[in-house]
Amino acid sequence: MPTSPRKKALIFGITGQDGSFLAEFLLAKQYEVHGVVRRASTFNTERLDGIYADPHEQTNLRLHYGDVTDASGLAHLIEQVQPDEIYNLAAQSHVRVSFDQPEYTADVVATGTLRVLDAFKDHVSRTGREVRFYQAGSSEMFGAAPPPQNESTPFYPRSPYAASKVAAHWYAVNYREAYGLFISNGILFNHESERRGETFVTRKITRALGRIKLGLQHKLFLGNLEARRDWGYAADYVEAMWLMLNAPEPGDYVVGTGQSYSVRDFLDLAASHAGLNWTTFVEIDDRYFRPTETSELRADASKIERALGWRPKHSFQSLVRLMVERDLELARQEQTLARAGHRVIVRGASHG
Repeated sequence: MPTSPRKKALIFGITGQDGSFLAEFLLAKQYEVHGVVRRASTFNTERLDGIYADPHEQTNLRLHYGDVTDASGLAHLIEQVQPDEIYNLAAQSHVRVSFDQPEYTADVVATGTLRVLDAFKDHVSRTGREVRFYQAGSSEMFGAAPPPQNESTPFYPRSPYAASKVAAHWYAVNYREAYGLFISNGILFNHESERRGETFVTRKITRALGRIKLGLQHKLFLGNLEARRDWGYAADYVEAMWLMLNAPEPGDYVVGTGQSYSVRDFLDLAASHAGLNWTTFVEIDDRYFRPTETSELRADASKIERALGWRPKHSFQSLVRLMVERDLELARQEQTLARAGHRVIVRGASHG
């Protein structure tokens, strides 16, 4: 009996937190996964180390150089891969940085999405193939809108990043309605993990706690401790992405836990797991406050639970514990290297 050909997925942003978890998830479902990597002078694929083999060996994970700022390259890549599913996770995703680099953020997050959508649309129009497209939205799009936020909540972005994500969302909706394409928007609330970048506040906290616990760092500088977010575990959220593209019809879905906690709550719980009193080493630095703040984001994810059966598997408490334990282990490894005379540079130790 002949076997069905493997589904092909093309992931923009595969080297990020979400991209690496999504790649693992799809490989476990027997997909052939293609990832797009920006060319750099150093390797930036460390989050894929557990699944990426030597490209000369036969593997179901293949990486391609590309960039969402290069329209012709995007078209060529989609023609080359012939994917069944496209996941656009590419972004300049640091909210505070978007105030410092607004034009770059808009070019990557908003116009970059438009370039990918246009290449996708042209490919489907030319080939007649059924290809499905996932666009990664963000709870930051809701900004100052009162919680809980769902698919009907008006957007009120409070940063260049959030405004760019709103534009990308509406580009996706427009292409879906104008050209009859299968495009789904996932409006994901904050999702963290041991793979989160070290300049994002949750990972900055857990990384610092591990280093402070072992005497490798002495201070932790933070901004607004009262901001409240709906925090989940990133590995849970990539399943929601996949469910959206394997539903009978495309749509837009809010994804979150329905509970919000402040940065102070996260810090309290993380420090407790590490056996530390954070009030002795945390200092507030005005540089880490945003020009316009978003006070509380909390998801009403009843639509995706009802329509696709998705629910988060990890609680806030288990997420924090996992991150602290992982970063304590990293700090122990760093301490061992330091004792052996090696100098270890920790990115994000002093950034907000």
